[in-house]
Amino acid sequence: MKILPVLLASSIALLMTQPASAHEYDGLIKAKKYAEAEKAANAKLTTDANNADALLVKAELILAEGKLDKLDEAAKYAEQCVSAHPQLSECHEMLGNVLGTKATSGSMFAAMSYAGKIRDAFIKAIELDPKNYSARGSLLQYYLQAPAIAGGGKSKAQNLVIETAKVNSAAGNLLQANMDLADDKFASAETAALTAIPGNVESLSKMQRSALYNLGAYYVQQKKFSDAERIFSDIQQRYPDKYQGAFGMGRSMQEQGKYKEAISWFEKAQTLDTNAGVYYRLGQCLQATNDKPKAISYFEKALAYKPGLSKKFRADAEDQLKVLKA
Repeated sequence: MKILPVLLASSIALLMTQPASAHEYDGLIKAKKYAEAEKAANAKLTTDANNADALLVKAELILAEGKLDKLDEAAKYAEQCVSAHPQLSECHEMLGNVLGTKATSGSMFAAMSYAGKIRDAFIKAIELDPKNYSARGSLLQYYLQAPAIAGGGKSKAQNLVIETAKVNSAAGNLLQANMDLADDKFASAETAALTAIPGNVESLSKMQRSALYNLGAYYVQQKKFSDAERIFSDIQQRYPDKYQGAFGMGRSMQEQGKYKEAISWFEKAQTLDTNAGVYYRLGQCLQATNDKPKAISYFEKALAYKPGLSKKFRADAEDQLKVLKA
């Protein structure tokens, strides 16, 4: 029985699901000026305790910084947003995001206890705003991952894809790509993802980058490096200002033992977006090329960065630091 991995940091484990519409703090969050965003939100809440944007950003910041010990607090902000603004799609979506994170970070029992609330939150978000594509993506993942007893199932996922295509063909293609990825239908997933035209809809662009990156990562895992690099090159051409294409190329080079080339790609990715994953991979490659001082520096940066590494990668980074400092 699987435990509800909802699209919050979906895909590269470096990405975070965002509300369907940008709020006034969006620029600060994209620039990772989290302290400034929180300060501004706090100031707003002192004069307007139910301000929707401020409540959303307070919850969003907890997710963005990976503060798992504050998820109950995030849930309260989301619930307050829903209570004060029951007709606002983003409030329901945020509640689903927060509860989804609580489910994946807790026990299976906890996941099952949140299941219905997660599903209903995303369904309500879509009902209120049929063009809330990020909520549709999250609901799709719910249907694909949750057991039937919790309201999951491929038939529900396929129905969602069909309904979504009626609203926006690109969104339908991208949901289909994610379904195909879940079913290991990689050729079909590639076709669906590449033929989607997101236009100026950022949530769809993000979904496309995620689907293509996941496809490339699968090819790397299978050592189909030419296919992987073809996909990552496509990401770079479509989204030259985003890091996923360069990061993926770095992963392909790293798996082939081409560490110097990998370092160049990871350094390029770092110029586009700083995150723990890039630091960690740079640390690995620099360690492989016997550049111990830089390797130590990047592993330490990876461990200090928020949101942090997964439990597995964090443990590895700590182990490598011990070896490098011995």
